Amino acid sequence: MALAKELSIGQVALRTGIAVSALRYYESEGLLQANRNAGGQRRYARMALRRISFIIAAQKFGFSIARIRELLADLPENRTPNEADWRKIAMEFRAELDSKIASLERLRDNLEGCIGCGCLSMKKCKLYNENDQVAARGAGPQLL
Repeated sequence: MALAKELSIGQVALRTGIAVSALRYYESEGLLQANRNAGGQRRYARMALRRISFIIAAQKFGFSIARIRELLADLPENRTPNEADWRKIAMEFRAELDSKIASLERLRDNLEGCIGCGCLSMKKCKLYNENDQVAARGAGPQLL
């Protein structure tokens, strides 16, 4: 029995464990591309299963949809990363993950002193921003 070249959205959802709504969302975000049959129903090439697996893995690593889209945008014909592509992407992932790990370690180390202190020592607090002095650095928690 030959495998069908294309899969329905329901088949893809079943095979990947991703909700149909998520597949539609991925498509609207430019991460997936579906063909339409004569009845207007979505049909995905089999390689979409691997592409979706890549998207799921990247999200589990903490990468945003926008970043995943950037990485996949360089691939021709909406294809799944091959070995050479994966090496390049993996190097970028590694650098970004190393940066996130270092940031999380700094956060952990700074917050260790805060646990249970109730900020009784405002002069030593790594989170305290007296008179909003660091506002010029930009939005968000700049002292972390």
